[in-house]
Parts: sequence; structure tokens; C-alpha cells
Amino acid sequence: MTAMTRKIAVLGTGANGSCISADLIRAGYDVTMIDPYPAHIEAMRAGGLTILLPDDEIHVEVENAHHICEVCTFGHVFDVVLICFKAYDTRWACELIKPYLAPDALVVGVQNGMTADDIAEIIGTHRTLGCVVELASELIAPGRVKRVTRHDGTWFGVGALDPSMQSRIPEIAQLLGHTGKVSVNGDVRSGKWMKLIVNAMSMCPNAMIGRNGHVSVRIPEMRALMLRCGEEALMAGQKAGFKVEPVFGLTKQDVDGSNRLLEVLLEKILKDVGPTHRNTVTQDHDKGRRSECDLMNGWVVEQAERQGWSAPANAAIVEVTRRIAAGELTPDPANIAVALAAEAR
Repeated sequence: MTAMTRKIAVLGTGANGSCISADLIRAGYDVTMIDPYPAHIEAMRAGGLTILLPDDEIHVEVENAHHICEVCTFGHVFDVVLICFKAYDTRWACELIKPYLAPDALVVGVQNGMTADDIAEIIGTHRTLGCVVELASELIAPGRVKRVTRHDGTWFGVGALDPSMQSRIPEIAQLLGHTGKVSVNGDVRSGKWMKLIVNAMSMCPNAMIGRNGHVSVRIPEMRALMLRCGEEALMAGQKAGFKVEPVFGLTKQDVDGSNRLLEVLLEKILKDVGPTHRNTVTQDHDKGRRSECDLMNGWVVEQAERQGWSAPANAAIVEVTRRIAAGELTPDPANIAVALAAEAR
């Protein structure tokens, strides 16, 4: 079987999943897009998929777009599955696709959060690779996605959870190379934790006040809160045994022994996504849907509790985010004071 004849499923074709799918379709791969948003699926069936980049526009015709309820009609198996669902949907998505995997299939979670071991538990370590992702985009209408990071500003770190899977990394690196730069991550669990540190500092805190990171870091109280979230995430991961790994295309020299590691990470992500991007949690708040906060800032809180200490900054972000989801608060800079009061309790 050649690379181009492998059957690939992108499971979760919202913003990022659509960007990856479009690049693979354009490169000539056999791609099946699977998503729970009916209007998006129907729009792609009728008129294809359009990706709007800062300096380009990509349009591809979509031959295989399916609602998740149609998975049970599949009469074939997949050789590669890229899971692009929200982190909290990982386990059920794995159970959904498991009966449709080839014996030597590869399943990769192209997601936020510490999902790699959840995938391996269900699919099997022998069919799982880990992935760290830096790709910013937004589904602006059915069949239309605004991609913020260009191909040269998008990055993936791919790695094996078990040494026996090292030889399979080039297959996924080749695929993701159509969407961005790819690095081989020697310790992919640590790499995913490094991305979680960045998300804990920036994603939910920025969404909480309804501003992007370029605005947030100029508010002294907010910047300090973001860095405290990062400090707690750093400590939680180190106590759990994770190691500092370069991500986002940074080098070991950039991160090893740095006395301003958190600032380096924060500055890199802000540079890459630009000053106008609305992160995924901001989009979640706008659309009244569940965010990944519990699996980012909440993960830090849970780890700290297991280790016998507390993470008050991250706990405050979780509390305010849950109140926004419940309709008690709206995203606003006034929430900085609310978070600081919660942190101080």
C-alpha cells in the first residue's frame, strides 16, 4: 500500500480538523471527514470546503464528509485516524472509531490536553502516536474556516508513547507536513504538558476577560495572574515527572536552563497567533458551549491536589470559566478582580 492509497479519517472536522483535511485532500490523499455538526457536513457536501488564510484562500471539493451517525454504515477500515475533537470528547471518539481501524492503523490525537494515554488505553499503545499541535483557526460558517497561522507558522510535534512505535513516526510526520512544520518529539508526553502550560497561561485567562493575549499581557494584574498559572502548571508537571521540552519550533537552547521559560513560551505563542486571533475558549464562550478549561487549568488543579499542594491561580480561572458557562458572568476585564478574589480565598 502506498501513502496516497491509505484511507485516512479526520475525526472532528471543526476548525483545525478542516484545515488539516483541506491540506491532505489538496495533496491527493483519500480523506474521510467525520463531524457532529450537520450544517457543516452538508455545506461541504454541497459546495466544498474553503479555508481563508491571512494571505491566501484554499478551496477543495470534499468527496467524503459524514455525520458521526453515519459511521455505522462504513464498510471499510481506516489506516490512519487523526482525532481533532475537543479533549473532553477523546474517549468516546476512540470507542466510536475503534471497530473501523485496520490492524496496523495509527491513531493520533491532534488536540490540546493530556489525551495521548487515553487514546492508547482504548486503541492500544501499538496503534497510538502522540502529537503536540500549534494551529490557530476558527469555523466562521458551515464550510468556511478562517485559519490564522499560515503553513510556515504552524507546528506539530510527533512522538511515540512506546519505543516500539518509533518507526511509525515518519508516516504521520509526512501527513502533517502538508499543514505545517513537524518535529519529532522524543518525549511526547512532556511535549503535551509544555503545550498545556501555555494553554493554562493564555487560553482560558484571555477568554475569561474577552480579550486576546496581546491585550491581556499589557494589563499588569492580568499578566501576573497568567504567569502564576504558568508557574503552577510548571510545578505540577515537574512533580509528575515531565521534562522541559522545546515546542512550537523552539530549540533546546531556547528552553534549557532558561530563567524566563514561561515568558519565552508566552511570547512565542502570541507572536505566532498574532494580535487578532480569538482563541478556541473565546469561541466556546461566544457559542455557549463547553470549553476545555477543566482539562487545561483544571488538570493543574487536580495534579496539585494529588501531590498534596494547591494551585489557587488555576483554580480561580476554572471557577470564573465555569461561572461564565453557567451564565453568571460574561467575559469582561472586570473578571480579573473576580479571579484575584477567588485566588486569594
